[in-house]
Amino acid sequence: MRVLVAEDDVRLADLLRESLTEAGWRAEVVHDGRSAYDLLLRDAGYDVVLLDWMLPGMDGVSVARRLRGLGLTTPILMLTARGDVRDRIDGLDAGADDYLPKPFDLDELLARLRALYRRSSHVGDGPVQVGDLVVDPVARRVFRGRVEVTLSAREFDILHLLASHAGQVVTRFTILDEVWDGETDLRSNVIDVHLAAIRGKIDKPFGTETITTLRGVGYRLEPTAGPQ
Repeated sequence: MRVLVAEDDVRLADLLRESLTEAGWRAEVVHDGRSAYDLLLRDAGYDVVLLDWMLPGMDGVSVARRLRGLGLTTPILMLTARGDVRDRIDGLDAGADDYLPKPFDLDELLARLRALYRRSSHVGDGPVQVGDLVVDPVARRVFRGRVEVTLSAREFDILHLLASHAGQVVTRFTILDEVWDGETDLRSNVIDVHLAAIRGKIDKPFGTETITTLRGVGYRLEPTAGPQ
């Protein structure tokens, strides 16, 4: 998951970047509203925006309102020391999806970001097609061409996550967080076992190599994979 952090407090921004990186996410930091606005206009690949209210150049509320006015739907979590109900309403009305007053608990912040990401990634779930591989999250069926492939529940959830982010790296942490809800050890080989089983079902019988392992990082489902 890619997170854009817009926070003018350099020490807090560094702490957030470090914490998000440790959680397995790609965090990029800017320190003013104009930079956040310009970057989000150029790059639609962020999964969540962590946006401080009191940014120099352009405040967070203005950033959110302008981006929403242009049709950007990336989830926004707004941070602010302003805790009045009216302020919270203004932030949400401007387009923020959630609101967290300072000072905040870091674990709560991470949980809220995960929740925003889950909600946004599941909106409009329909069949995902990558090449001749089709993953249908509603019927929970998988096809390679015209051949149906039977997966276990966990195998299906992992494949759907990878297919929904085809061409992108999905970290081990993200898989554990999404599929196991963080209820297993990151050092466990449980993911590798499931990935081996998935490859044995969707790739080996068809002479394809769909899933690439990036050691120490995660996995990527190749958008152009085909018969070898």
